[in-house]
Amino acid sequence: MIFAVLAFGDNARPNILLITSEDNGPELGCYGEPYVQTPNLDRLAEYGVRFDRAFVTQAGCSQSRSSILTGLYPHQNGQIGLATWDFRMYREDTPNVVRSLKDAGYRTGIIGKLHINPASAFPFDFKEIPTANFDRKKLGRYANLAGEFMKASAEPFFIMVNYPDAHRPFIPQVDELPEKPLSGADVKPLAYMGVDHPDLRQQTADHYNCISRLDTLIGDLLKKLKSSGKSDNTLVIYLGDHGADLLRGKRTCLESGLRIPLIASWPGKTKARQGRQELVSTIDLFPTILEASGADVPNALPGRSLLPLLRGDAPNWRPYLFAEWHLHGLFNFFPQRSVRGERYKLIQNLATNLENPEFDFVMGRHFPKVKTSVIESNPVVAAGYRSMKYAPEFELYDLENDPYEFQNLSSEKDHQDILERLKKQLFAWQDKTDDPLRHPDILQQYIEEITTAIGDGNPKKNGDWKWRYPEYFFESR
Repeated sequence: MIFAVLAFGDNARPNILLITSEDNGPELGCYGEPYVQTPNLDRLAEYGVRFDRAFVTQAGCSQSRSSILTGLYPHQNGQIGLATWDFRMYREDTPNVVRSLKDAGYRTGIIGKLHINPASAFPFDFKEIPTANFDRKKLGRYANLAGEFMKASAEPFFIMVNYPDAHRPFIPQVDELPEKPLSGADVKPLAYMGVDHPDLRQQTADHYNCISRLDTLIGDLLKKLKSSGKSDNTLVIYLGDHGADLLRGKRTCLESGLRIPLIASWPGKTKARQGRQELVSTIDLFPTILEASGADVPNALPGRSLLPLLRGDAPNWRPYLFAEWHLHGLFNFFPQRSVRGERYKLIQNLATNLENPEFDFVMGRHFPKVKTSVIESNPVVAAGYRSMKYAPEFELYDLENDPYEFQNLSSEKDHQDILERLKKQLFAWQDKTDDPLRHPDILQQYIEEITTAIGDGNPKKNGDWKWRYPEYFFESR
């Protein structure tokens, strides 16, 4: 097989270590977070590239991971909901990074959960710890198993290491990590939540404790890479799979749900100590990895390679970034689309005849003590939470003056030009990516299918249940 010439002018194909964490935005020291210590990830950023405006395609676990591995939006690959609720890609033969790298002669491995259906579409050579591991058992195994894989690989390798932190439950300490857990008295709630409350402080502290433990574990993993003797020719990429499971984070199209940490380092190839400001997305990782490996990049991918940014170039980059929401499990159904420019952000709620269940879901499940504080907070914040539950069709935010998206400007007379410009961009993106929900009849069919499933309870309890959306979504494209 003839491989493409590498973008960095070196025919030695790199190893690739892809590290993901659960449910955390950029709450790291290198991103300016004052309450949590993350020396290992800070060091990775110091010797590599830190992307300051990196985003996922959908703020849910399976959906986000499907974009990482296929380079497609969830509505393009079909993984619109959690794999544990039997949501799945349309087709098993959808191109993905595992198959592409195997075809290019790479040995491939995964440690931790895949969380995409069907798993058979991702033929890893090596698989370990396939469960979610949210009880955090034997966390040291991740680095040890990865180290064994890296040492044993005679050919270039690709390994994806998926850590369970900082997913709920927020466990303050596991195996004496972190050494000194934070308490609620040590922190303030993240600003995007808009309210302060003792319970929020404690949950925020425990979220930070998970991140601190994650950092230590990643440090152990990077030591294993070093001891393998292969670190000098390994592209290391670290990212979170979406924002934190806190108020107004995960399961939303808000910045706090979509924005993630993304750090990449490739010794001798990347220009170190960069903080890049371009709007980048997880759809960019597939073409980045393939170009770095010298493998063929599939045509018509919506993303683009990050290699020019890694080496310090200043290419003409995208002016807009897009994201979506469908559902998590059945009880978080509220389809949305969003577009973000340099300053303004537009969210379209596709089913405004429905209440967004996320408000009651997250308040009832995780924050029952906080609900009164939210309702009685200052008028701007309270209005932001009300719009979360009773969403208008369009939400327009000025991210420069309102970075936490509390003030909807869509009805403001002096913002109508901006509203129309972003709507035009959003609709054009839907057309270009063959978004099935741009069709009102398909949207209605989708709503009816979800409503039926909710009425029947968990569809997994019904052995005859089968999702129909893969057929009519895909047929619309």
